[in-house]
Amino acid sequence: MSQIAINTSQNVNINFNISNIGERFLAFLIDGAIRIAYLLLIYYVFFDFFNLNRYLMGMDQWSQRAISIAIAFPASIYPLVMESLMEGQTPGKRIMKIRVVKIDGYQASFGDYLIRWVFRIIDVTFLGIVGLVSAIATKNNQRLGDIAAGTAVISLKNNINISHTILEKLQDDYIPTFPQVIALSDNDMRIIKDNFLKALKIDDRQVITKLSDKIKSILKLEIDPQQMTERQFIGVVIKDYNFYTGRES
Repeated sequence: MSQIAINTSQNVNINFNISNIGERFLAFLIDGAIRIAYLLLIYYVFFDFFNLNRYLMGMDQWSQRAISIAIAFPASIYPLVMESLMEGQTPGKRIMKIRVVKIDGYQASFGDYLIRWVFRIIDVTFLGIVGLVSAIATKNNQRLGDIAAGTAVISLKNNINISHTILEKLQDDYIPTFPQVIALSDNDMRIIKDNFLKALKIDDRQVITKLSDKIKSILKLEIDPQQMTERQFIGVVIKDYNFYTGRES
């Protein structure tokens, strides 16, 4: 399965899986059902409840079409509005735990969502075959709108429970050093520990230094390198977080 590196709030990269076509299709069906439900409701309200047909009878054909288009317009811009408001997700995408992001790892902008929405007209051509073929043929499962906007759809699902990735075995008499670690979240700690262990495995001193500096900046700590090395510091931060959050292995 393809992966994409996303830049996190700790200024380190973490890999996410690219959403598969099945997940995207199910999200599309869910969003489609929501749009159809809106249209059925709105047409019932205007044409049955308020009897709009009575007023349309006295209008010319162009005016009738204009009113029908105006009523249906919210359903047309639904993907654009939802992705903009929900930071790359629609209700369907949120249910399927997938999200639109930039290929370079940054958060997509309104302009990116707009480009994806405009190209949707082409992607859904021939019952969506154009978009489907594009998604199958590209490395990151991108439809034409994604290619034009430089975006991809990632999966937010983790096969491993987050608590499994941040556990650290502590001695019974362990004494914490940095109470400031309570400002971090579980996800922050998962990212820190994941990247720290990867850096240790290949002895990547540059990543360890960047990670250490970022943690110190977030927690507003000043550490004397004579007393504690960067590796020791990160290790203590991980253990302290486990201590204060009450997590045990």
